[in-house]
Amino acid sequence: MSRKRQRLVPETLGLKRRRELGPTEADPSRGEAGSARAAVAELVRLFPRGLFEDALPPIALRSQVYSLVPDRTAADRQLKALQEQGEIRVIQLGFDLDAHGIIFTEDYRTRVLKVCDGRSYAGAVQKFLASVLPACGDLSFQQDQMTQTFGFRDTEITQLVNAGVLTVRDAGSWWLAVPGAGRFIKCFVKGRQAVLGMVRKAKYRELLLSELLGRRPPAAVRLGLAYHVHDLIGAQLVDCVSTTSGTLLRLPET
Repeated sequence: MSRKRQRLVPETLGLKRRRELGPTEADPSRGEAGSARAAVAELVRLFPRGLFEDALPPIALRSQVYSLVPDRTAADRQLKALQEQGEIRVIQLGFDLDAHGIIFTEDYRTRVLKVCDGRSYAGAVQKFLASVLPACGDLSFQQDQMTQTFGFRDTEITQLVNAGVLTVRDAGSWWLAVPGAGRFIKCFVKGRQAVLGMVRKAKYRELLLSELLGRRPPAAVRLGLAYHVHDLIGAQLVDCVSTTSGTLLRLPET
């Protein structure tokens, strides 16, 4: 089924895979068909920038990537490579331990600079983007790392937290964060439940993907049906079944 899903999902959701030209084509993490990078590039195009006044960088979820690259081991390996190369940043979204947001690094840098411009913490943020971001691709940072390796004072770390660039993980450690991401998380959680509800209310708790995408979404689905369907499939909240009428989404038996 996973092989079938890999072929059906992009077609049904209207996503067209694009190959990047140039010497990087041979690298499986850089835009080849079935690659995690190609998946992230397609998913961020679904992100409704206008909903957040273009204040947030486009965010894809790891679960969404799995809908396009069903081999999770390969997807995770490629995402890790992109993270180590500094091309993407991975953030902990907080509503679930496995809920990871994926952002292209340049998008992250551009939006954070824009949001923090002219604020009292702008200097600390600029220092963070110039020194920490290029050198460390981790999801979180430790006290010793921030103070000894990168030379941040405690007051500067507090400024980064106030700016929303870091959030407290526990005593002496912080998650990388996106300023204003709480708005996105709230929309995402509500939208996920609303789209699941659409399937749950259907006869036999199953619905053709084409029919679902053709329906008027509930008011809670502000990120778009296609954006949420990728998450439901990749997070295995619905099963994909190939039928003569198209892909069927079915709630798993409990």
